[in-house]
Amino acid sequence: MLQVSQLRLPVDHSDKDLRRAISKILGIKPDFIRRVKVKQRAVDARKRDEVLFCYTLLVDVDREQGVLKRAGKPGRVELVPDETYRELPEAPASEQAESGEGTPAVAAKPAIHKKPRVVVVGTGPCGLLCGLLLARQGFKPILLERGKAAGPRARDVTGFWRRGLDFNPDSNVQFGEGGAGTFSDGKLYTQIRDREHRIPWILRELVKAGAPEDILVKSRPHIGTDRLIKVVRTIREEIIALGGEVRFETRVKDVVIEKGVMQAVVTAQGETIEADKFVFAVGHSSRDTFEALHARGVPFEAKPFSVGVRIEHPQGLVDRSQFGQWAGDPKLGAAAYKFAVHAATGRTAYSFCMCPGGLVVAATSEPDMVVTNGMSSYARAESNANAGFMVDVRPEDFPANDPLGGIKFQRALEKKAFAMGGSNYRAPAQLLEDFIKGKASTGQGKVKPSYEPGVTWGNLHDLLPDYVCETLIQSVPLIEKGLRGFSLPDAVLTGAETRSSSPVRIPRDPETCECISVKNFLPAGEGAGYAGGIISAAVDGMRVAEMLIHQAV
Repeated sequence: MLQVSQLRLPVDHSDKDLRRAISKILGIKPDFIRRVKVKQRAVDARKRDEVLFCYTLLVDVDREQGVLKRAGKPGRVELVPDETYRELPEAPASEQAESGEGTPAVAAKPAIHKKPRVVVVGTGPCGLLCGLLLARQGFKPILLERGKAAGPRARDVTGFWRRGLDFNPDSNVQFGEGGAGTFSDGKLYTQIRDREHRIPWILRELVKAGAPEDILVKSRPHIGTDRLIKVVRTIREEIIALGGEVRFETRVKDVVIEKGVMQAVVTAQGETIEADKFVFAVGHSSRDTFEALHARGVPFEAKPFSVGVRIEHPQGLVDRSQFGQWAGDPKLGAAAYKFAVHAATGRTAYSFCMCPGGLVVAATSEPDMVVTNGMSSYARAESNANAGFMVDVRPEDFPANDPLGGIKFQRALEKKAFAMGGSNYRAPAQLLEDFIKGKASTGQGKVKPSYEPGVTWGNLHDLLPDYVCETLIQSVPLIEKGLRGFSLPDAVLTGAETRSSSPVRIPRDPETCECISVKNFLPAGEGAGYAGGIISAAVDGMRVAEMLIHQAV
């Protein structure tokens, strides 16, 4: 088949228009086209009054080689590239023949001579995908999760938000089955390179587990919290069916390291679990885990991250700003945005985890602290759009010579936000116009804040460092140039947003994924500083699993 790229058509095009456009690019009559499959569809909204769909298509035609030669458009018309995921050892040829596997694949198990006992700490996308690959290759991994399974976890979270239930430090937006991404927009796109084609494989696996099929086609796919819960449960059930274990409400509080080799983990219940290899996929908020590892001599490096607020606008305003006359068209759905601007302060303000038609949510992982984040369901049908409105902070902004200084920096902001909100998990909030003027807000305007358990109006200058406030203020007119309506006076700012990424990195060997100074310990994913979102974390989990499988062959 041929792959045709960069084909742009108006939002209201028909299937006939699509085939006609393909025919024109290939220089053939429409009758020569046997079949068309959409590989990817993106929205091109650079000109808001001329919104287009941009397609990459798989096209089956008569006389393929002749058509390819005549088309003569390198990069736009080519044979369909091979994007098969082949990063695992191959099974023997006889075994492949018996299993019907024509190409190396996850299902084709190699001849593994020794299957080490592997403990995976954390069941976010990194831990789950690592565990899934290991289980499919005949390992029997033990997955340890401090939080609860997806269903009970969701009840704890929504009960805390809406029904006044007590905050649970081990079952919340950060901790539990699926990790922090379970309560987010469920974004499934990333800017990492993927020469090994892990990402298409991940997306197909997610669809098999219950994700909507359109994630295979959309250029910026998302699942949404309501669908993610089913997906992570299905993956967990497969791991168990293949002989693995998944233990919930099992927090790792300590590790045993002897002569530079990790020997065991110790749970909060006092159980010591020995193993041959330990994969730590604990996420960016496992501060007590980082502190326990650091106390045992595991090396850490402070790394940059960002802090700021959640900003909310009416979704209709964002739709009109991005899509113009096409705003509200069901084929486009709720509009998203993305920005990054450089302020005179020398720092960058940028959007983070933008949630169209979403909610601002309480995302703390420790008692007596307030953290904000954003979340959307698959439908993205809420009345507001929200995004992290962030400013970069650097290790020199933290306590000096402390690799865990970023954690202390975050905690200080979160404790102050808790106090400003009223010491009851309400969050401090301010109108954008008041924030720019530096005066406290006393109530909402036209935009109703969506944060639950609720907000307390005040002045966020009393919360955030001066350089963060000044950078945000300087960035507003710059953002307005490309995103009309962003400077809406009644836009709501809610703080504090502190969990943009992990504040630490655990150095590891790039070839083996093993910690540079602790053998048999494999730090992985976002918490270890090697990912920044659902897909990149899942990719890193696969990479670590591949290393373990190759070593066992």
